[in-house]
Parts: sequence; structure tokens; C-alpha cells
Amino acid sequence: MSVPTSATSPGESLFHRLEPLLEKVSKPIQYVGGELNSQTKDWHCGGHGPDGEELTVRWSLMYPDAYEVGLPNQGVMILYEVLNEQPNALAERTYAVWPDMEAAMREQGVPQFTVDGHRAVRDFDVFGLSFSTELGYTNMLTALDLAGIALHAADRGDDEPIVLAGGHAAFNPEPIADFIDAAVVGDGEEAVLAITQHVAAWKAQGRPGGRKELLLRLARTGGVYVPSLYDVDYLPDGRIKRVAPAPDATGVPWRVSKHTVMELDEWPYPKQPLVPLAETVHERMSVEIFRGCTRGCRFCQAGMITRPVRERSITGIGDMVRQGLAATGFEEVGLLSLSSADHTEIAEITKGLADRYEGTQTGLSLPSTRVDAFNIDLANELTRNGRRSGLTFAPEGGSERIRKVINKMVTEDDLINTVAAAYGAGWRQVKLYFMCGLPTETDEDVLQIAELAKRVIETGRQVSGRKDIRCTVSIGGFVPKPHTPFQWCAQLGVEETDARLQKLRDAIRSDKRYGSSIGMRYHDGQPGIVEGLLSRGDRRVGSVIEAVWRDGGRFDGWSEHFSYERWMRCAAEALGPHGLDVAWYTTRERGETEVLPWDHLDSGLDKEWLWDDWQDALDETEVDDCRWTPCFDCGVCPQMGTEIQIGPTGKKLLPLTVV
Repeated sequence: MSVPTSATSPGESLFHRLEPLLEKVSKPIQYVGGELNSQTKDWHCGGHGPDGEELTVRWSLMYPDAYEVGLPNQGVMILYEVLNEQPNALAERTYAVWPDMEAAMREQGVPQFTVDGHRAVRDFDVFGLSFSTELGYTNMLTALDLAGIALHAADRGDDEPIVLAGGHAAFNPEPIADFIDAAVVGDGEEAVLAITQHVAAWKAQGRPGGRKELLLRLARTGGVYVPSLYDVDYLPDGRIKRVAPAPDATGVPWRVSKHTVMELDEWPYPKQPLVPLAETVHERMSVEIFRGCTRGCRFCQAGMITRPVRERSITGIGDMVRQGLAATGFEEVGLLSLSSADHTEIAEITKGLADRYEGTQTGLSLPSTRVDAFNIDLANELTRNGRRSGLTFAPEGGSERIRKVINKMVTEDDLINTVAAAYGAGWRQVKLYFMCGLPTETDEDVLQIAELAKRVIETGRQVSGRKDIRCTVSIGGFVPKPHTPFQWCAQLGVEETDARLQKLRDAIRSDKRYGSSIGMRYHDGQPGIVEGLLSRGDRRVGSVIEAVWRDGGRFDGWSEHFSYERWMRCAAEALGPHGLDVAWYTTRERGETEVLPWDHLDSGLDKEWLWDDWQDALDETEVDDCRWTPCFDCGVCPQMGTEIQIGPTGKKLLPLTVV
């Protein structure tokens, strides 16, 4: 593949070379930049040292997907703002380019660029990528290649950026260890500021020891993982023997700690949310009302790795909403978290905001709501100023038994009572989210989804007296994730998943009385197996990713671009020499003593506690939420020096100014 040429001088805008390409590609607006609240700082904003040393630390931040998915991403938006507030730092954004633009850029020698200053990504000090899903890995390789950055970290020179991974998928960065220089585990706000200080000091000293010395300094902090400084040994059967610091990596810790931001009120970002120029997946302003979750759903990696719970105060939320709306002009506010209705003051928050914006076009929304945390008062406040859309609930498992296995403590009666209240209060549409392929699951557990959906329709018809009641069943394939109690379990194969979903579809469609009122959306088992390979893979999976990319793999999270055949073919070729295959990484159950590829990355969770919770799952034993009960000793708070931070604060959203 041809490697594009860079700008003639570092930091120069490439827009004059990019502009002729825009009329040849789809959705050219996504490459133009200039969004409301975007920033383009002076390339030398940090100045120079007494000997002419460059003191500015420059970050290129990427969400490795298309603009329409990447721009609304809260993580990138927050880091963009946090970094640009620093006088000696600048941050610009870049996104994955569509295949038509990639071809045009290769043809004309235009490198990967930022949308803010249209500067070459290769000119920056740090190229930071935020991965919320492993299916963005091939897009990272496209960006590296287009940027003219060596694909493998081992081949990079001192003039190339440090390639840094973050986000939830970075809790197991081993499959991309060959391609990244470093990874940050956990919250990014304080981490990027600390990294900026280290890079600034290294530059001010004249870059002693080159990139290797900088990476060594970062690794010695204990909060940045540098894969090249760790050696992996394998057992004859393919399992990992151990992961240890390399002999020459003096001062590098055996385990790398995650970052946890406490006191969210001190981090009210984004203050100036970006307003997209092109259509994006979320057209709203979002406020993160708390971080972390201790409900203990055993399948949920996000809940496990973001512990402990840290609530933003009611007044802090009110200030962010007011400031964000004024800065953007959006008419919808999303109150975000892993389980927003669990905020200790959610009733006061929603009522206070609904009162404040009464009579305006400003609406409020919560993401998918827990069945046992929902009530009609809450729903009515959310829809008081906005339109009444459908409600989404996530029972996750079809049967009571499987919900005990996954620790989703919701009974069938809980769900029926909740939807009865919703349909009775005027809602016509409810969406239910389930998973297929959960540990110990049988066909009967999945077929219970159909029975539950029929009961929902029947209940809706009874309480509303209407026939136009709808229920949509949305089903995702379960993928075991690192740092969860299910990290040891076997994943359900493609054929078994598809067969189970076919039985469920037949059970719904064949029902004369309710079938026409129940919609069903699902993915087949193929993307889940690839995601499973990547989520629990080790360094040997890197060769699979590279082979898929070289074979044309792009945008694997998009069904129209995803090729299961390509992944399986490349995996067979790349893993064969190691005596391994895809099934070894996906449908194989692990034992208690097996060294897992991510064991040297410390999420705070004790491995023994996770194993005990896995045994509780097999015994169908439920565990309460530690917010409201004594500590279950998962390990996070003592190991990370953190604590649960919840209200109530007793404060009100006052003074109340009705807009």
C-alpha cells in the first residue's frame, strides 16, 4: 500500500490538498471541520525553551469509526477539551475515513489528517485512540498506514508519534500490542494530563534517549502500560505461562493500575460540547450523571471495570445542563450513565430540569432503563417538554433462572408491572433487550423471551383497552469479556446461536394472537465470534488483525463491511502455525489457574472474587448491590484508594429560573 506524503512543514494545514478530493467522495462535510465549539490552537502554543526546544505537547485524538459515530463520543470530547485548556498543549480530532476517501487519499498522497486544523496526524507527539469496541482495530491500522506511521511499534522512529490506546477495549490491549506503543487503563482525564507533563519534560530536556526513554518513563509511573517492555512466555499447550517485565525494563511494575477520577463535580466536561456539521448517531447534548455501577451484572464489563460508583451532584448536573444548552442550542439532554435511574436523586434531577425548561422545546432522555428502577413519575418528567418516544428496558435474560445466573435481579412480575404502568399511562411501544448465548443457557431459556413478549402485549392491551400495542424484542449475542466473572466461560458457537434464534423467531411468528404485534431484531452469531476472538485474545491474535486489514478489512462494526469469511480464513492462516484456532479463543472454557492475557492489568477486581462470582453464577446465586449493603470485598476500593460516592446531597436545582 502506498504511504502518503506529509505536509511540507510540521503543523501546516493540508486543506489545499484535501479540498479537491471532497467533490469525489460521499458525505464530504464530515472531513471539513469547523464545528461549533471546535478549536484549532497555534502549533507553538507552548512556546520554546532557552535552547530552542519545542515545548508544545500535541495530541491527535481518534475515535476509530466514521465521523457520524465518533463525533458524539463523550470520551474523546472530554479529553479534547481537557487538553486544550492546558496552555502548553493542543488536541485535534481525527476519524476513520470511508473507503472512497481512503482510495482518493492514497491516489493523491494525502495523509491521515485532523478535522480541526487539517494537520498531518504524523506531525503530532501522541496519537491517542479510544476503543469502546474491539471491532475498530482494523480502522486503526488504516489510520496508521494513511498517516505514514510504521504499523508495528518496534519499527517506529523518534520522529513518529507515541500511539496510545484507551477506552474500555484497552483493558485487554494484547491483541493490538504489536501496533500500539502504550495503553491507558481506566478514566482518561487525569491520565492525559500526567502524560502531557512527562512528554513536555522530555521535550524540554532535548528528547534524551529518544522514544524508548519516553516510553520507559511513562511505564515507570505505574499507570501507563507499554507492551514492548513486557515479555510473554507460553506453555506447550498454547496457554500463557507468564507475563513479566523484560530484563532491561528496570523500574517497570509487574502490574499496571487503572486510573479512577473521583469527585466528578471537579471535572464538569464537556463544558462546550461539539455540535456536528453532518448528521450523527446522537443529536443531543449529554451529561454524565454518574460513573461506575455496582449492580453486579456478571456479563457487563463496563459495570465491573468502572467501579466504584461516583455520582455527580444534583447542582453539578444542573450547571452542566445549563451551560451545555447555552453553548450548543441542542433541544435534547441525555442524562447518561450505566444505569441512570439509579442516581440517588434522579427524581429531583428530572423534576427540577423539567420545571426549569417547562414551555420550551428542551426534552430529557435516559438511556435504557432498569425495570426495577423505572416509575411513571420519572417517565412523565422526562417527557413533559419533549415528545413521548418508546421506552426501552433490558431484562437481558428470558427466564427467571438465566437472570439469576447473570445476576440481573428482575422478576417477570417486575417487568409486567412496569410495562403495565407504562401502557396504562399512554405509551404504545416498548422495546425489550435480551442476550442469546449466556452461560448455562438452554433453548428453553431463549424461548421464554417469546412467552414474556406475549405477556407484555396481553398486559398492554388489557390496561390500555387498545389493540395498537407494540413490543420490539432486540437480541444481541453474548460475548464474554475480560475482568468479568464470565471471563472464564465458553462462548456459544455460531451455528448454535443461529439455531437458537431461529427457534425463537419461529415461536414469535407462529403465534396468531400476538405475533404481529411483536417485532424482533437480532444479529446472527458471526460478528460475536470475531468480537470474542478479539476481546479475549492475546498477542498472537495481532497477526490475524493485520492479515484481515491487508485483505481489505475495514469498518468491521458495520454489517455491510463485515466479512466473517475473511476473518475465519485469515485466522486459520495466522493461528495455524501456533497450533491454535478461533475456537481455542472463543468456545473453550478456561480453568481457575490459567493465566489470562490481561491478568497484569489491574482493574482493581480481585481475581479470586471474580472466580467466586463465576461459581455463584453456576449455582444461580444472586448478589446484592454494594451501594445499599455491606461491602462484598471485590477489591476495588482498597486497592485503588477509592470509595463509593453517592448522595443524597439534599440540595435543590435552585434558584429555579424558568427559561
